[in-house]
Amino acid sequence: MKHPIVTEQQLGQLLHGARKTKGLTQAQLARRAGISQARLSVLELNPGRLTVARLLNVLNALGLTLVVEDACVEQHETPANVTEW
Repeated sequence: MKHPIVTEQQLGQLLHGARKTKGLTQAQLARRAGISQARLSVLELNPGRLTVARLLNVLNALGLTLVVEDACVEQHETPANVTEW
């Protein structure tokens, strides 16, 4: 499932929701991501403080990947002028 993120708050909500969906406590996810539970709590509330490396670690620990796509492309369209990198 795709989750478009355009604000820091949405990223925090995604991380929190994904953790809950996986049935993980903050302590469990923090251990998997190599950070403290207190740090994970702060990052769920204020994800603007995440480094890219830490974001990727947390996403990986949740079994998620980061995908960047053109915001102008509709989710269900495949325009002829879009090419893979």
